[in-house]
Amino acid sequence: MYGEHGLMPCESNFCRRRIKNPFNKPFKEKLTPIFMLDEELQKEIYFPYSKIRDVQGNMISDVYNAISGKKHIIMHAPTGIGKTISVLAPALPLAMKNNLTIFFLTSRQTQHRIVVDTLRQIKQKLGVEIECADIIGKKWMCLQNEVQAMANGSFHEYCKSLREESKCEFYINTRKPTSQPTIGAMQAIEELRIIGPCHVHEYTEQAKKKSMCPYELATLTAGNAKVIIADYYYIFNSGIRDSFLLKIKKELDKAILIVDEAHNLPTRIRELLTQKTSSFAVENAKKEAGRLGYDETVENLDIVENALFEIGKDIDAEGTVSRNDFVDAISRSKNYDDVLAELSFIGEDIRDKQKKSFVLGIAKFLEAWLGPDIGFGRILAKETDKKLKISLAYRCLDPSIAAREVIGKSHSTVLMSGTLTPTEMYRDILGFNDVVEKEYKSPFPKKNRLNLVIPKTTTKFAERSHRQYAEIAKVCGDIVNLVDGNTAIFFPSYDLMQNISEFLGKEAKKPVFAEKAAMAKTEKENLLTAFKAHKGAVLLGTSTGSFGEGIDMPGVLQAVIIVGLPLNKPDVEARLLIEYYDDKFGKGFEYGYVLPAITKCLQNAGRCIRSETDKGAIIFLDERYAWRNYYECFPEDWDMEVSLDYEETLREFFDKK
Repeated sequence: MYGEHGLMPCESNFCRRRIKNPFNKPFKEKLTPIFMLDEELQKEIYFPYSKIRDVQGNMISDVYNAISGKKHIIMHAPTGIGKTISVLAPALPLAMKNNLTIFFLTSRQTQHRIVVDTLRQIKQKLGVEIECADIIGKKWMCLQNEVQAMANGSFHEYCKSLREESKCEFYINTRKPTSQPTIGAMQAIEELRIIGPCHVHEYTEQAKKKSMCPYELATLTAGNAKVIIADYYYIFNSGIRDSFLLKIKKELDKAILIVDEAHNLPTRIRELLTQKTSSFAVENAKKEAGRLGYDETVENLDIVENALFEIGKDIDAEGTVSRNDFVDAISRSKNYDDVLAELSFIGEDIRDKQKKSFVLGIAKFLEAWLGPDIGFGRILAKETDKKLKISLAYRCLDPSIAAREVIGKSHSTVLMSGTLTPTEMYRDILGFNDVVEKEYKSPFPKKNRLNLVIPKTTTKFAERSHRQYAEIAKVCGDIVNLVDGNTAIFFPSYDLMQNISEFLGKEAKKPVFAEKAAMAKTEKENLLTAFKAHKGAVLLGTSTGSFGEGIDMPGVLQAVIIVGLPLNKPDVEARLLIEYYDDKFGKGFEYGYVLPAITKCLQNAGRCIRSETDKGAIIFLDERYAWRNYYECFPEDWDMEVSLDYEETLREFFDKK
């Protein structure tokens, strides 16, 4: 019997007891026992707060031992226990003593601020001066007009040309032609050092006042910094990493890499290594070339466009193609390398004239298409709206292609997240050879948390209907009306959220606030502020949306409901990923399909309990959560309950003093 998409084997019986770990290893062996932190180590670490929790003591000791032994460590540590200081406290003295640099890598700007604030606490409480550089994407730090609308590749080429031609006043005011800092830049850096550690916005404000480049100020600071806060791609994108490290005069083998929210790293790396194009992109490139009078370029683009439609004619909606399919389709009209070279030359010329170039984008894809097959999939998709559109992707399947080299060269790599379980999955797919794996129990009282599976409804594609949506809304309405406080409900998609919310409006007796696709940052902030202002309200979001992972609202949520399973779309990419991980590890369904969905659910669940005093219920609303192959993926110390009598179970939980 197979699951909803014909991908997953499933069992329809649901479990009322803990079964076994999906990897047949005793889970408890990996849970770190509680012990007192060694007194000598307490004197050495930089811990600015009055009390070290037991679980923090374990983390500090484990991180210290890993870094001092030049080892790597993967840490699954529950949300809200103070992971940032638990890693920085032991890492900082070791970095100072051994002339190492800490790269704190995170994809969230809110986490940038937490790191900076933590370093400020260390400076204020312990009197330790720690130089820090906070860096986000270069484009987002740029003071040139309208550059943030540019594609990343086009921006970097545009920035390079401005610098080389001495046309950027901000750069000229910051660096001399020899790349050394100007006198003004040295003064600005000293001012930042005195008031630091500084957040990226402080670099930007300082640079605006002095007409300097914020990015260059930050990188000049990074040369002497012991802590550099940046996005993943500064280290895991090989092209950016090499130029960045050279610029700041740092070496990877003298780097301690701390990867925050590391459950996101595999997907981020796969996206970094994926290249895409489409017939729509080719059309834009043709219009661009035609408008600028590049007639021969239009002919080359016609060849590319015809090749896309030729290799797509035998594919219904989506399918795989080979490297040679596309190369040969182009080569029948003109040599592939010649088309690539000519599009690259003209594309660069266009970019120099108008900051961006669609033609150059096509050339970059043609170049990437010649890459290796192992660890990649080549996928063609067709879509018909008013006209047929062909998309072609050279998609990375194996993040270890980039991660293995980085991890292997670094002094020590620390992965941490509240959802890095099972740790062996991240060990395998990121290519660790020798790594310490640790899973820590939540220090928060178990009595304050109810983990409940309600196997009453489902969002399985084959069973979606108005009747099912109404039933899901009924259960959600019962719960939010029963909870004396705020509830967040997460859905697999915006479509499902919309369909169910139409019924939920009639069931819920509380104000409902809903996330929308492509909300601006200020819109999100205003929505959350309005939601928090209510003592009884409902927040609707998607599992992979802005509120499913990034928000932190201690004391605000009394319940979280995860509706359905956020499984990846059962497309060609999902099939290729399952096949690839099956061939490599014998765990295709687990690594490629089931566990990524469970990770999203656990992230959603983590929005509820954020402190020792929070009390809340986490409800998983779908019959599949009670099936063996999903149920056994929950962390063992969660003590999951399964019940159809959810109202009575919730009343008993909230009535307990």
